[in-house]
Amino acid sequence: MLVEIAKPVAFIICILSLFALFHTAFLVRANDLEQTIYDSLGMLALAAGVSLASGLMFREATPGPHASSVRLSSTLPVQMFCWASGIMLVLFVISWYLQTHCVFYRDIRIWV
Repeated sequence: MLVEIAKPVAFIICILSLFALFHTAFLVRANDLEQTIYDSLGMLALAAGVSLASGLMFREATPGPHASSVRLSSTLPVQMFCWASGIMLVLFVISWYLQTHCVFYRDIRIWV
């Protein structure tokens, strides 16, 4: 019964760690790109640890005779971490490219 209570708690903690990773990568103002990358990598490692721990908990809670043969990568928290971190990586690269190579101004004035 304790495992059935711990699974939703671990899943919510996994979601919160991914939200913290998103917040660090996109919403925190840093002085330079290197600082943002270092902070994001630290949060990525934390989210990976939380997701792996949650995945182990989900795997152990699997009913049936072949519960130990369930792959860790097929558990919901690990799959969610892989998808979310991949999508955030693509979005981070796109935002870095747009920040350095594109200028978005609504009103461009030409000074003569």
